[in-house]
Amino acid sequence: MKLSKGYQQAKSDLDQKLHSRQAQRIKKMLIGQHLNDGWLAKIFIYFLLAVIAFLYLQPLFYMMSTMVKSVSDLIDPVVQWIPRKIHGQNLADAWRGLRYPEAFTNTIVIALSCSVLQVVSCAITGYALGRLHFPGKTLAFILIIVTFLVPPQITIIPMYTVFGKLGWLNTPLVFIIPALFGQGLRGALFIIIFRQFFLTQPKALEEAAKMDGASVFRLFFRIMLPLARPAIIVVFLFSFIWYWNVSYEASMFLGKDFQPLSLRLSMMQQELMGNSAIVYGAGAGKDPISEGPKMAAAFLIIFPPLIIYTITQRWFTEGIERTGLVE
Repeated sequence: MKLSKGYQQAKSDLDQKLHSRQAQRIKKMLIGQHLNDGWLAKIFIYFLLAVIAFLYLQPLFYMMSTMVKSVSDLIDPVVQWIPRKIHGQNLADAWRGLRYPEAFTNTIVIALSCSVLQVVSCAITGYALGRLHFPGKTLAFILIIVTFLVPPQITIIPMYTVFGKLGWLNTPLVFIIPALFGQGLRGALFIIIFRQFFLTQPKALEEAAKMDGASVFRLFFRIMLPLARPAIIVVFLFSFIWYWNVSYEASMFLGKDFQPLSLRLSMMQQELMGNSAIVYGAGAGKDPISEGPKMAAAFLIIFPPLIIYTITQRWFTEGIERTGLVE
């Protein structure tokens, strides 16, 4: 009897320890040793990321869904995301309305040439402000910051007057010449990015190059500029996207003789407003006749930058980290 009771007690203690270990293991799996490594924390983080991703991607999904819908699908409130039949006429109408080959060529001329020129000019300026010593250096940096803070609406009229006297209006020179001197779109921001990057480089590189007899220009182009590849990628992509999407300055400086995609989109919207519209939904004010072509035109405009970012996103992310923009 005593042996039986002792055995039962030992078995009961062993079962309690096993249950306790299982409970601790389950608790560790759910909550984790730390607060952020358990299943509950991971599920919450993934849910939050999914919600944020949906909020960012919802306009893109709406655009891609609308551009392949027919007028009947846009009118029908039952059809939400998936159309009954793929309607490709919207893309054809957008292609003609944008005059895509001509407008694409004009846009790529502006975006590519200005981005390359701005990378070179802003890199030289940022290096001079970050590594060289010359009179008026602090004042020059303050003036660059001021140009970054002043909104373009204030300077647009003087710039229009100057460009008109120089005969640059309705030509890409209104964007190319300022980019050549580091004063294109967001030029001050790019100068600051390069300046901050060059300030982080060790002085031993310069001292070793100067001991070998390298001049300032050779030091910059042979040593510092190759090291600045992360900053170059970030500045180039930012500049390219901003010039690709430029609308306000383009509407002021460019005319019918030279129209990028942003201006052609505005012209296309004005042309579509003349169509007879069927307004549905209480106060929605949507036009099923023009909604599909407008979404197709927007897709044709953003598609090339999406391809470029998809190819370069790894280097772009690395550049963001190394240039200090995330700090």
